[in-house]
Amino acid sequence: MKIVDAKVVVTSPGRNFVTLQLTTDEGITGLGDATLNGRELSVVSYLQDHVVPLLLGTDAHRIEDTWQSLYRGAYWRRGPVTMAAIAAVDVALWDIKAKVAGLPLYQLLGGASRDRVRTYGHANGASIPELFDSVRALLEQGYQSIRIQTGVPGLKAVYGVHASGAHAANPTRLDQRVLPAVEDWDTGAYLRHIPSVFEAVRNEFGPDLPLLHDAHHRLTPIQAARLGRSLEPYDLFWLEDCTPAENQDGLRLVREHTTTPLAIGEVFNTVFDYQTLVGEQLIDYVRSAVTHFGGVSPLRKLFDYAAQHQIKSAIHGPEDISPVGMAAAIHLDLAIHNFGIQEYSGHTDLTNEVFRHAYTFSDGHLHPGEAPGIGVELDAELAAAHPYQQAYLPTNRLQDGTVHDW
Repeated sequence: MKIVDAKVVVTSPGRNFVTLQLTTDEGITGLGDATLNGRELSVVSYLQDHVVPLLLGTDAHRIEDTWQSLYRGAYWRRGPVTMAAIAAVDVALWDIKAKVAGLPLYQLLGGASRDRVRTYGHANGASIPELFDSVRALLEQGYQSIRIQTGVPGLKAVYGVHASGAHAANPTRLDQRVLPAVEDWDTGAYLRHIPSVFEAVRNEFGPDLPLLHDAHHRLTPIQAARLGRSLEPYDLFWLEDCTPAENQDGLRLVREHTTTPLAIGEVFNTVFDYQTLVGEQLIDYVRSAVTHFGGVSPLRKLFDYAAQHQIKSAIHGPEDISPVGMAAAIHLDLAIHNFGIQEYSGHTDLTNEVFRHAYTFSDGHLHPGEAPGIGVELDAELAAAHPYQQAYLPTNRLQDGTVHDW
């Protein structure tokens, strides 16, 4: 069964998504998510100019061989652009193979290891009362685990709070140029404030609600160790991205000083980014996305590696992972044994119309559905009606103007 056509579709039903659609000589189509938030057109070029010509005429059933060819054959390996493009091909081929089999993808991955997929949602507020309202709203939607993000006194815009969260889809304009929004940061103020936030949340919602928090790569290892220890009384499900983990050795220091569980990896692209972290059990959850890690094939291998060290999965699932990428993640979540939790924020109604999907959300859990393949169909006409809009993620600066991690 040969690939005879490959289309790269860019659409913006509220935010930008990049989708690869492969078609075989038997008329079977497969979809893959290639979205790289803020750098979408780089992946579009990589796919159209370099990958698609290599796919036409190849055997759609040879998923592993195709993956290895795209990864090793380029010579210039790894990186988010390359791995997002390979991920789109990998997922599209799995979608095709499962459709040929007449089965949902999770059945080809060994079948279900659980009945449903646990999720967590994002609560945020500029103040603690606003945060409480956000937590209550998520509980009403059925979420049973909740990430807590809040404003910091003295800072105007902070990651994970609605005031700054709109920047990715609504960048500022200056002299007709699209510019990233700029957030501000003060590590000392943050470290003093966050423990009181979790104390307030625990006092309001009790000891049983699983709570998560994302430090978003903004701390040094010793600062991260301090935060992890200060949050121990509040029994976090995890502390996410406590320090830039390119410095894998830095996690040794964090681990030595806190028992707060650690989750890392949403910006990682290959297993090599995890070797020290997993091999020395310096983290508790691996956070990479199907879309940015090269697809289902390598992420399944990562989870098997992590399982040997009692580390669980926690696939990255923000709004900029399209329903195609989300569906692939849910199939993988259902199949693997060492599943931990799935990030899930949902998508806009318009996005769900462009990407009609079989997966469902109920009572704080997801299920991929029983449609053959990954269970997502693209409405090409509606997608075309919402063209790409240039947008950037925010940048971050200290109060003296120094660029800091975002």
